[in-house]
Amino acid sequence: MSPHRNGNLSVMPLQEFVLDGFEGGLQTQALLFALFLVLYVVAVLGNLTMIVVIILDARLHSPMYFFLKNLSLVDLCYSSVIAPKALANFLSSSKVITFEGCATQFFFFSMLVTTEGFLLAVMAYDRFMAICSPLRYPISMCPSVCACLMLGCYSGGCLNSILQTSFTFSLPFCSSNHIDHFFCDVPPLLKLACADTTINELLLFGICGLIIMGTILVIVISYSYITVTILRMRSGGGRHKLFSTCGSHMTAVSLFYGTLFVMYAQPGAVESVEQGKVVSVFYTLVVLMLNPLIYSLRNKEVKDGLRRLGQKHTAT
Repeated sequence: MSPHRNGNLSVMPLQEFVLDGFEGGLQTQALLFALFLVLYVVAVLGNLTMIVVIILDARLHSPMYFFLKNLSLVDLCYSSVIAPKALANFLSSSKVITFEGCATQFFFFSMLVTTEGFLLAVMAYDRFMAICSPLRYPISMCPSVCACLMLGCYSGGCLNSILQTSFTFSLPFCSSNHIDHFFCDVPPLLKLACADTTINELLLFGICGLIIMGTILVIVISYSYITVTILRMRSGGGRHKLFSTCGSHMTAVSLFYGTLFVMYAQPGAVESVEQGKVVSVFYTLVVLMLNPLIYSLRNKEVKDGLRRLGQKHTAT
C-alpha cells in the first residue's frame, strides 16, 4: 500500500480514533444493536455453561474436556473484547475510542484469536492420540503435558499479538482518524497510515498465513490418521460415536478457519473493508456463539453432564 499523498492530511500524533462501524440510520443501528446483543448474550451464556459443566462434572475431567473448557474461556474473553464496545457505539453518536484503548483492544483480540487457532490444532492432536494410540494416551496426554500445550497456545498467541500490535501502532497516522470498521483491526488501520505499509502487510500475511496453514496442517494430518483408524473398527456403534465427537471439532474448525482465511490469509484482504466487516461478525461473534452449541448438541457426554447438573440443581 502506498503512502498517503494528500496535501490536506498532516502527520500528527493521534489521541483517539473514531470507529465508523456499519452504515445506516437509526433504525439500522437499532437492528444491529439487537443482533449483536443476542449473539453476545448467547455466546457468553453458552461458553459459561460449558465451563461450569466441565468444572463441576468429575466425569468430564479428561484432557479432551480440559482443552474444551479452555476453548470456552478463550471464546468468552474473545467476544468480550469486541462486543461491548461495538454495542456502546451503536447507541452513541461519537463512537470514539482512545489510541491506547484501540491498541489494547487489538492486542487482546489478536492474542485470543491466535490462541484459539493453536488450541484447535492441539485439540485435533489430542483426539489423534486418544483414538490412534489409546494405550499410550494416559501418559502422552498427562496433566503436565496438557498444561504445557495450553501454555504454548497462550504464549504463541501473545507473541504474535506483540509483533502485530507493535508494528501496527508504531506507524504514523494521518489527521483522518476514522477507522472504517466496528473494532480496531489491522486492515482498516493500515489505510490510515501515512507511511509505506508493505512490511506490515507482509508481516500480516506472512505470520497469519504461517499460523493458519501450520495449524490446519496439524489438524488435517491428525484427522487423516483418525479417519483411517475409525474406518478399520469393526464396531459400528464405536465408529458412530467417534465420528460424532470428531465431527463437532471439525465443524468448529471449518467455521473458524474459513472466516479467518477469507480475512487475513489472502492477498487483497486489506482492501476489502466492507466485506471484512461482515466476515468479522462471523469470527468475532457468530462462531463463538455456535461453538458451545456445536460441542453440546453433538456430544453425548456433555449433554449427560448438562442433564446431571440440572438434576442436581432441581434436587437442591
